[in-house]
Parts: sequence; C-alpha cells; structure tokens
Amino acid sequence: MHRTRSVLATGVVLGLGLGFSSVADARTGDPLREGVRNGTTTKETQIISNIGGYSTRQSNKSTTGGGAIYGCRSTSASSRPCVRANNLSTGRAFEFRTTGLLAGIITVGSGGDSTKPFTTNATGVATGLNADRVDSLSASDIVAASRSKTNLDADTVDGLNSTQLRTRWVLVNAAGEIEAQSGGFSIVVAYPAGTPAAPNVYIQSGDDLTDNGITATIAPQNQTNQGGNTQTGNDTAPDQNLEFSGEISATRCQIPGVVECGPAGAKNLSSFVVSPRLSDGQPTDADTRKRFYVQITG
Repeated sequence: MHRTRSVLATGVVLGLGLGFSSVADARTGDPLREGVRNGTTTKETQIISNIGGYSTRQSNKSTTGGGAIYGCRSTSASSRPCVRANNLSTGRAFEFRTTGLLAGIITVGSGGDSTKPFTTNATGVATGLNADRVDSLSASDIVAASRSKTNLDADTVDGLNSTQLRTRWVLVNAAGEIEAQSGGFSIVVAYPAGTPAAPNVYIQSGDDLTDNGITATIAPQNQTNQGGNTQTGNDTAPDQNLEFSGEISATRCQIPGVVECGPAGAKNLSSFVVSPRLSDGQPTDADTRKRFYVQITG
C-alpha cells in the first residue's frame, strides 16, 4: 500500500507542466518510478480533474529549495513556451508569492536594450509597477528632491542663470557711444586719436570672454548722409552708400600671441575690440564712422 501511494504521488508531481515520462523500455501507460530518471515519452500525458482544489501539488520540504523544474528546447518566438498557464475562464492565470524580499529573476540572453523581460497587450497601470516610480521614488518625490537642491530650478542650468545663458548684445552708434544694450556693457575708449588704435572701439563686457563667441554686424543709419549725396543707401556709384556698407571685425582682447589691446583699460579678459572699416578696408574717420551691433554668445 505504501509503495502504491509513492508511485501515485510521484506521478502527480512529475505530471504538472511536463507530461509524464514512461520507463525507457516500458510500454506507454506504465507507472512512473520515483527517485530515478524515467524514460522519454512519445505522447502527451494529461491529468484531468474535476475537484474544488488544485489538480496536482509539488512541494519540497528541504530548506535548500527546489519545488519543480521545467526544461524544453524551444528555439523560436513561434515555438511553444517551456511553461504555459492558460485560464479558460476569467480568473487569474498565475500567482507568485514569497515572504522574502525578492520574488524572482527574469534573465534574458545577455541583457541590454535589445532584450525584453516580457510583453503584454494590457495598457492599464499595474498596481505597484508603473512609470510613476523611478529608483523607489514617485514622480512627486523626484520633483520635491529637485526643488530642494540649492540653485537647482528652472532658472538655473549648470550653475548659470537665465541672464548668463541669454545671448548678450550691444548697439554702438557712429559716435562710438552705446545706443542700446542687453546690459553690462560699457565703452572703454572709442577711436582714440593719435594712437595705433584710432580706428577701433574698445568695449568692456563685464564678464570673462575666454569661452565666448563675439559677432559684430554693421547696422544701417539712413537718417545720416555720409556720402554727400541725396541717395542715402541707394546710390549706384561704388562705395557711396557709406551709411549701409563697410567691413567690421571683432575679437576678445589679450589672446597670447594673437591679440594685444593697446588701451590700458582694455588689457583684460572681459574686454573686446571692434574695428569698423570702409568697404575697401580703409579706416573710417569722423565723417564715415559705422553704427554696429555686437553679440556675445556662450
């Protein structure tokens, strides 16, 4: 009687998910042997029941674990899986439960962005598992943490405030005076007579320009007649539209081996020089000075 119970119990245990295996040299339908490897079956083994509990149960009382193991040789996405739980009604298809801190592990190939732990056609939010939690923080926790950081807000990026990130600009008129600006600029000296720097305008930016870009552009001034004609901006003769045309260049001061600014007040890393010229490259004079914009970026 004891032997009969052992055989039947073993049959129930091995039957779940795998299908029974017959003794290698036995006929299909022969009993299974416990404690040894049974032969390879050639047909599906089924356990069909109609009871109020589970059809079969597998349990290992050893503290080393190991309730059941299922293996197969499925080779493609269209092949059958090693384990399939199919509820033909509307209840749950599976349930995992543990009293430990880790319920399980899903390992897919060697990992990486090209592998997926699972797919689902369900688009609802899974309780306790959704995009509102990152590294144990909810969306509200992340927002609160970011707000609590010193100098970390929408007005600050990498330690720079919005004023520092904004493109700065200055508009200088033909007299070498600041006509308008975004802020922080001042004239060091404009067209210093009797010096090699006479064709230039030197401007203080108020900030270190070591890693900044400087762009200068001639600005039209059609209410000033510099060509001595009545066709301001529309004269067809060469080099007569002095109010609209010319050349201009700009650079930061004090670049070793490249740029040395002459005026004492411009010998620093926050000053720059602008050199407006006529279209032929000649320096301007008091009657042909250029109005120009300068933009500081970076």
